[in-house]
Amino acid sequence: MTNPTAAMLVIGDEILSGRTREANAYHLAGRLGEVGIDLREIRVVPDDHAVIVGAVRALSAAHTHVFTSGGIGPTHDDITADAVADAFGVGVEVRDDARAALQAAVGPGRTLTDAHLRMARIPHGAALIDNRISGAPGFRIGNVHVMAGVPAIFVAMLDAVLPGLESGLPVVSDELRFEVGEGRIAEPLRDLAAVMPELSIGSYPFHDAGVYGTNIVVRGTDPARVRVAIERLRAIRDAVG
Repeated sequence: MTNPTAAMLVIGDEILSGRTREANAYHLAGRLGEVGIDLREIRVVPDDHAVIVGAVRALSAAHTHVFTSGGIGPTHDDITADAVADAFGVGVEVRDDARAALQAAVGPGRTLTDAHLRMARIPHGAALIDNRISGAPGFRIGNVHVMAGVPAIFVAMLDAVLPGLESGLPVVSDELRFEVGEGRIAEPLRDLAAVMPELSIGSYPFHDAGVYGTNIVVRGTDPARVRVAIERLRAIRDAVG
C-alpha cells in the first residue's frame, strides 16, 4: 500500500523576512504521520499573487493533499483567497455561511466591519473549514485546504479537516544512538538502506556534553520491519564500538 502524499504551502513575507517563526509545519508533519499521509514537500512563498497561484497549481497537481498556512486575515496583504481562486479559475465573493460564522463569533449585537467581511470572501465551490477559535473560516477547494497562519487556529482547523481525508498506514519510528561520528557508520548504513528500501533511515549528528555522535532514526509503515532495522543497527553499533 502506498500512502497518500501531501505538501504544505506557507504564505507570508513575515516568514521569509525572519519576523515570524514558522511553527505550523512541525505540527502538520506529526499529525499527518499519525494518519498515514506522507508530507513530501514544504514550500514558503511571499505575499505575491502570481507566486501563490503558481505554487498552488504545482503542488495540487503533484500531491494528494495540499495544506496552506497564512494570508486569510482581514488586512490588505491577506491575498490567499484570491490567489487560490485564480489557481482554480473561479471567482471569489462574500459567502452567507462564512458571514454567519463571523457574526456568531463577534456576537449578534455587533455589526460586521469591512475587515470582518474580507475574511468571509470564499472561492466559488469551496467548502468551509470550521474555526472554533476566532470564527473566521478556512476553506477547501479541490485538494487544497486553506488555513490560517496563527498556530492555535491552524491546529484547530487541522483538527476539523483530518477526519475526512483520504489516509493510509500510520508511520512508526524508532531510533538508536551511536557515540561515533557519521563517517564511521556511513557504509553500513548505506548497505542497510539498500536492503530495506521500504524504510526511511535518517542520520542526525549531535554534540552532547563533549561527546560527538549520531542518532539514527528509522521510519516506516510496518512496525515489524522497523524493529528488524533497529536490531540490525544494534549489530552495527556493536561492531563499530
